[in-house]
Parts: sequence; C-alpha cells; structure tokens
Amino acid sequence: MASVQKTMDSSSLAEVIDRILDKGIVIDAWVRVSLVGIEILSVEARIVIASVDTYLKYAEAVGLTAAVAA
Repeated sequence: MASVQKTMDSSSLAEVIDRILDKGIVIDAWVRVSLVGIEILSVEARIVIASVDTYLKYAEAVGLTAAVAA
C-alpha cells in the first residue's frame, strides 16, 4: 500500500520579503464615511512596495520614466 506523506512548507520572513520586493505589492484603499450627506471622515491610501529595480522596470514599461540626456 502507498503511504501519504504531508509536508509543511513554510517560508521564512526573509523569503517573503524577497518575493514582495521582487514582484511588488500594491494596496489601494479608499474610505468615506458620511452622515445625512455630510462627510465625516475620508481616508485615502495608496501603498506601493517594490524594489527600485522592479519599480524602474514597470515604470519604464508604462512611460513614467524620462530619458536622461547625456
């Protein structure tokens, strides 16, 4: 009979941070609380976490970087 083995793959914090910096992560949140049409609280957050190399690679692809004249 074949036996089934379970493995618990766990990632260290360093591996998780390395993957986030390599791929990048974007969090975009927007919250507005109003009562009877009066805005009481408004929260906007845009968080981008990536390495400089990852940011420059994607920024260049969408045209956010300007060419540097030598």
